[in-house]
Amino acid sequence: MAGAPELAAIPLREADVQRLVTDAAELFGWQWCHFRPAQTAHGWRTPVSGPLGAGWPDLVLVRVHDRRLLFVECKGPNGRLTPEQGAVIDTLRAAGLDVRVVRPEDVDRFIDRVLR
Repeated sequence: MAGAPELAAIPLREADVQRLVTDAAELFGWQWCHFRPAQTAHGWRTPVSGPLGAGWPDLVLVRVHDRRLLFVECKGPNGRLTPEQGAVIDTLRAAGLDVRVVRPEDVDRFIDRVLR
């Protein structure tokens, strides 16, 4: 169709990246959780406590059969880590945990090499 963008030309939003990751995770036997923000009178808020709360990754994935724990921060095409996210990621990695930042251009490779 003339003038219509090709599907590959439409950039994935952060929500799209997250949905692709969680859908694939379920296919490959992962369980996961995501803490969703809620709209309040003061804007969007995710209730958290503690020094790691503000930058906590979008997803926590667990796969029991191979004893894997994985933290995933999803980003859209222009998404950047906040200083809080960077600090939490550094802390989790310093504790020996697997933390990944997944961007639209990384989704296919992440699913194939990490979630499979």
